[in-house]
Amino acid sequence: MSIFNGKIDESTLIVGCGRLGASLANIFSEKEENVLIIDNSKDSFRKLSPSFTGLTIVGNAIDFNVLKEAQIDKVTTIICVTDNDSTNIMTAQIAKSMYHVENVIIRLYDPERACTYQDMGFETILPAILSTAEITKRLDKKRGIL
Repeated sequence: MSIFNGKIDESTLIVGCGRLGASLANIFSEKEENVLIIDNSKDSFRKLSPSFTGLTIVGNAIDFNVLKEAQIDKVTTIICVTDNDSTNIMTAQIAKSMYHVENVIIRLYDPERACTYQDMGFETILPAILSTAEITKRLDKKRGIL
């Protein structure tokens, strides 16, 4: 089975089907992009839209057999958004160093780890930093501070 539908050369592998992973997968699917999502729990896939057209794999993304099933050697982007920083980092390192995935994005809960992984070429998303910036922006706007 191939994740490529022939419409778009880009393909995205999402690791973690929590709220964020499912939301991203649904958006890419709606855009008719090639998307595959991995999660340890089959129940997590219930978060996907009934119209989701991508593929799902139950398994641990740091398992090489699971990554082979996901055709990681053919994906152009991997987005690691599990609820575990270590899993996200390890999966990202495997994708970049062993499979040479072009775009590697990691969600990290621990901001102190971000610089290290940014220096290694990973794009990092930090919910604490993003939330802080958004809350500050909204408060500044209400207070008339621009």
